[in-house]
Amino acid sequence: MYFNRKCKITFICNGATIFSEDDRFTDTENYPPLSEAGVEEIEKICEFIKLRGIKNSKIYSSPAIRSKQSAEMVAKVYKQDFDVIEDLHPRKCGSFNGLTFEQVYEKSPELLDKLINSPELSTPEDAESITDFIKRVGITLNRIIDENIGNRLIIVTHKDVIKAAICLALDIPHSSLNRIYIKSGSATQITYFEKWASLVYCDYTPQ
Repeated sequence: MYFNRKCKITFICNGATIFSEDDRFTDTENYPPLSEAGVEEIEKICEFIKLRGIKNSKIYSSPAIRSKQSAEMVAKVYKQDFDVIEDLHPRKCGSFNGLTFEQVYEKSPELLDKLINSPELSTPEDAESITDFIKRVGITLNRIIDENIGNRLIIVTHKDVIKAAICLALDIPHSSLNRIYIKSGSATQITYFEKWASLVYCDYTPQ
């Protein structure tokens, strides 16, 4: 029915890395690992989980090392393992990999404009389009939800994956993805119902 809850997911953005301060594009899975600041962020998230008493049936993680390191810390709170989901990896950003938004703008402002305002296009040409990325995240989340009806889950993943989940939950344009701000080491919760989804809270960072 319309108000039947299917699943509740707490999305945890992996902790900071050496790329986080400059907000660099990165799709590499084995680099960079968590920085010291990133470890501290996830430690605070773990305390938040304990204090809030967030219930959990399963923990999932992106395959990237920064997410798996974060998931390992979260999993210790629940004294359980976590599963790696390959399709929770970040958007493939092609030749933008390792660059900041400012560097892309200085090099090719028209490409940055295309990335933000034309989500259906692969920008740069060797990248995954934002529309294809959001569709990939949606397929993956639907599969996870269907396998966990009635459960409460934790998914440790990347900023863009969480932004995609928000776009899908609120049914907003794909061009909005780059206008959503998600910090490293933050928590976002979405409740999924039969016909709709509710954004419970977004980008919460424990102090």
